[in-house]
Amino acid sequence: MYGILCATPEELATMRERLHMEDRSEVHGPTRVWRGTQDGEPVVLAHTGIGKVNAAAAATVLLSLFEVEGLICSGVAGGLSADLPVGSVLLAERLAIHDYGVVAGRRFTATASGQIPIGAPELSELFPVRPEVAEAFATLEARLRDRIDHPIRRGGIVTADYFLNCAETRDELRLKFGADAIDMESGALHQVAEAWGRPLYVIRTLSDQAGEDSHITYYEMELMAAANSAACVEALLAILKARKAA
Repeated sequence: MYGILCATPEELATMRERLHMEDRSEVHGPTRVWRGTQDGEPVVLAHTGIGKVNAAAAATVLLSLFEVEGLICSGVAGGLSADLPVGSVLLAERLAIHDYGVVAGRRFTATASGQIPIGAPELSELFPVRPEVAEAFATLEARLRDRIDHPIRRGGIVTADYFLNCAETRDELRLKFGADAIDMESGALHQVAEAWGRPLYVIRTLSDQAGEDSHITYYEMELMAAANSAACVEALLAILKARKAA
């Protein structure tokens, strides 16, 4: 059984429309969970809320109480790459939290999340996902390339607890990490999934370009972006089911 996580009400509503979820939900601390089935396989869907803390709490609920074999994160993200337009689907092959680290001499230095930052090396690259995740995403990309109306690509995502509304910072993150998008949950989910030894599949559709007008385009494009991600999750579940049966 896989656990699916959505941060916003719009992402959640779109996912519930795509999958066969029960009307009744369960509440576990800050996390609301629905049970259901997809193509004959049980699934659980969690509404995480926004941000790293909410995401980590929801992931822990799904892994501990529901004993899911893997996590799937679906939703929207801000774009960092000029060659990826709004609506593009990004399959995360590299992930990291980038707002964790040390402040010294009025300068912030990012380090790997979860370890003591004092004396730790500066974070300079994102962490690769598990091989089985990369393989599934390669299959998904090939399968959907000609079936959705927007580009689909594998790439990197950085995570922070802020909404990026600044072109200069966007360009700095792109240059430093080679990341294609920024969000507020995926890096935390990756850290929790790795601690449990479970795969994490992050599917994000770009709702904005993380610049000065992002707060406007986000609301205009969120429903379309959430729908693209939800359609990809449905296809991914079919791929994972076929791999298990092989």
